[in-house]
Amino acid sequence: MYQVDDLIVYGNHGVCRVAGVGTPAVPVADRNRQYYTLRPAYQKDQVIYAPIDNNKTVMRPVLTKQEADDLIEEIPKLSTVWIVNEKEREAQYKATIRTCDCKELVRMIKTLYERKRERVQSGRKVPIIDERYFHQAEEQLYGELAVVLQIPKEEVSSYIAECAKSWMENISSLSFRKL
Repeated sequence: MYQVDDLIVYGNHGVCRVAGVGTPAVPVADRNRQYYTLRPAYQKDQVIYAPIDNNKTVMRPVLTKQEADDLIEEIPKLSTVWIVNEKEREAQYKATIRTCDCKELVRMIKTLYERKRERVQSGRKVPIIDERYFHQAEEQLYGELAVVLQIPKEEVSSYIAECAKSWMENISSLSFRKL
């Protein structure tokens, strides 16, 4: 059970701070259940009431600093995963986003980055679906790493680039946001 002020990852909401534990005074709350009152780190005006016994949405502690450092160190060794069938690939992207698994998010980002680089070099456009999932994975991963590393989210890419140059060269000049 999480305690007040713990930082957790809560599904696609990303990093949240536990602001309270108990039955909230809101009409939709089941009076027989306990809830976490969560405050998303990057959506300051939002409040989430998550049942403590929730088993549908991923809820886990944020990485430790050591786990984040280990993950970044492992990036060059992580393989990319490419699925040729577009529908299967999109289903895999969705599944990866839902897992909130940082290692899988890195693999997805790395795969999409490599695909983008190849397409841009050959003069072809990057599919919107790739752009969208790249952005979602990046937001989820970078949001957690920023909190753990205590740096602004906008600096996570540069931080990773410094630590894992073998696959991140020129990331700042080749970004989905600049297309």
